Amino acid sequence: MLIVDDEEIVRDVLSRYLEREGFRVDVAADGEEAVELAERFRPDIVVLDLMLPKLDGLEVFRRIRLGVDLPILMLTAKSEEIDRVVGLELGADDYVTKPFSPREIVARVRAILRRREPTSDDDGATIVAGTLEIDPGRREVRRDGTLIPVTRKEFDLLELLASHPGRTFRRFELLERVWDSAWQGDSSTVTVHVRRLREKIEPDPSDPRHVVTVWGVGYRFES
Repeated sequence: MLIVDDEEIVRDVLSRYLEREGFRVDVAADGEEAVELAERFRPDIVVLDLMLPKLDGLEVFRRIRLGVDLPILMLTAKSEEIDRVVGLELGADDYVTKPFSPREIVARVRAILRRREPTSDDDGATIVAGTLEIDPGRREVRRDGTLIPVTRKEFDLLELLASHPGRTFRRFELLERVWDSAWQGDSSTVTVHVRRLREKIEPDPSDPRHVVTVWGVGYRFES
C-alpha cells in the first residue's frame, strides 16, 4: 500500500501501525512522488492526503486513477469540504478527517479491501428493470444493451437498492451497508453517489424512474 502525506509524523505513525497489521507500506511526501510510486508499484490501496506540495491531492487522485480502479482512502481537514466532495465525485472509496486515530485508518483500509474482494460468478441472477440490467456476478450495469461504467461503490449502492425493489433505505442504512459499519462520515456521500448513479443510469436524471428519493427519509429502487 502507499501512504501519501507531507507530514513526516503522519507517515511514520501510519506506517508503523499498518506494518504491524501485516501491510507492506511505501510512503510519499509530495504529489509528484506519489504518482511515481503508484505507477511503479501499483499498490493495493492508497491513503492520500489532499493537501500536498508539488501536485495537490485531487490531481494525484486523477492521475493514479487513469485506467486503473485503485482503492483510495482520502485524508482531509475539516475545512476541506469542497475538496472532499470533489474526491467523492471522482470515486474515492472513503475519507477520514484530521485529526484521526491510526486504528481508525487500519479499520477503514481493511474494510475497503474487504469490500473489494472478488466475488464468484454465481452471486446472483441478473436484475432487470426495464432497459436496465444489473449483473451481480460480472459486476456490470447495462442500459439498452450498452455497458455503463460505474465505480465499485456505485455498483454496490445500485445492487443493494435494486435487490430490494420498493423498499426505502434510510441514508444511515446505506452508509452502514455500502460503506461498512466502520464508516463515521455524514450522509452527503450517499447523496453524491446517488446523483452520479442517476447521471449514468437514468434517461432523465432530473426525473429519475429507478433511483427515487423518498423526501426526508432516503432512497428506494423502482423496477
